[in-house]
Amino acid sequence: MEKEKDVIVVGAGPSGATAATILAQQGHDVLLLDRQNFPRDKICGDGIPSGVISIMNRLGMKDKIQAAERRGEFNLLTQVRLISPKGYAINAPLSVNAEGAKSYVAPRMYLDAVIQEQAVESGAEFIQAQAQEPILEHGKVVGIRAKTNSHGRTKIVDFRSRLLIGADGVTSVVARHLRPKEKQHVDSHRAIALRAYIEDIEEIPNTAEFYLYEEINPGYAWIFSLGNNRANIGLGMRLDQFRQAKVKLKDLLHHFLDMPDIKKRLKNGGNMHDMATWQLSFGSQNNLQFAFDGALLVGDAAGFINPITGGGIHNGMISAQLAAKTAHEALTAGNTSLSQLKIYQKRCHTELYPGLHRSFIYQRLLMRFPRIIDFLIHRGQENSQLAQIFLSKL
Repeated sequence: MEKEKDVIVVGAGPSGATAATILAQQGHDVLLLDRQNFPRDKICGDGIPSGVISIMNRLGMKDKIQAAERRGEFNLLTQVRLISPKGYAINAPLSVNAEGAKSYVAPRMYLDAVIQEQAVESGAEFIQAQAQEPILEHGKVVGIRAKTNSHGRTKIVDFRSRLLIGADGVTSVVARHLRPKEKQHVDSHRAIALRAYIEDIEEIPNTAEFYLYEEINPGYAWIFSLGNNRANIGLGMRLDQFRQAKVKLKDLLHHFLDMPDIKKRLKNGGNMHDMATWQLSFGSQNNLQFAFDGALLVGDAAGFINPITGGGIHNGMISAQLAAKTAHEALTAGNTSLSQLKIYQKRCHTELYPGLHRSFIYQRLLMRFPRIIDFLIHRGQENSQLAQIFLSKL
């Protein structure tokens, strides 16, 4: 039997590692679990808005970010470009935010490793383990049962804690076991996306390009510059629309790359690799539960992804801050029951839900009246605020 921890965080991505960092810095005994060692790849568009960097800076990662930028792991973003179905375009310059933070394109292999390392340096213990199910006693979560592998030997270990934070992504084991079936995400509040890396592309340096074309409405294709004629490319669309369309994302991506304006930028046809798909859960569904007796959900495990952009890192890290605040209060009070933790539900609803709900309404409007996209972008050519807002929601 493992020693009881104050907090166990399941999942060491940006949300989980942020929560672990904050709680460890506050002096709590924190165990951070993830099924993979770091650094590791994570399927994503890799766009990192300045809000994410602001949180990282406040937690003491400024030097790490600057070092990663010098190594070429974080590629600076200075411009956002939105392209409508008819080819109208907005080019929006990006400046630092009010806290002086920049925006980047950073493969998750690098971004996540920086935050996970900060959690460990702050005092959290990290163990590679694959979560199997929460441990419940009299209906309360008291830990996590996980599979570990040491020297080729696999065993099941019960890790116990006063509080559990589920940060294990869109396929969360913690959420699946704790959320009632009728409160799981439905297809109209989910999306599916495909990502690949491409070499030998004539990139627009330091630019995030969003292509809002009709075949994947509501959704978009993207080209995010990584420097040295490399880019993260992909596309995503709402899951219910994807199922109805009966299309293959790979075919849609090749169709996108065959568009004349894109095809002429590919040298030798381009060199694609590391193509992969993943699903996303929006934060716009209003019956979602994030707080339980002895447990909280953060990030993609909770489902805080923006319905318009498909971005979830910033919202996930905001939820991690709210969860850490709630956890600290509960641990200090000696009460990790639902009666104490339910304030987290209210905090998430106040801080995150209004913007996510508005984005879902806009998404439905654009799906019903796709010509609005052309109108907004055509009219917005004199006003780049629309493109900047788009990136801020990643």
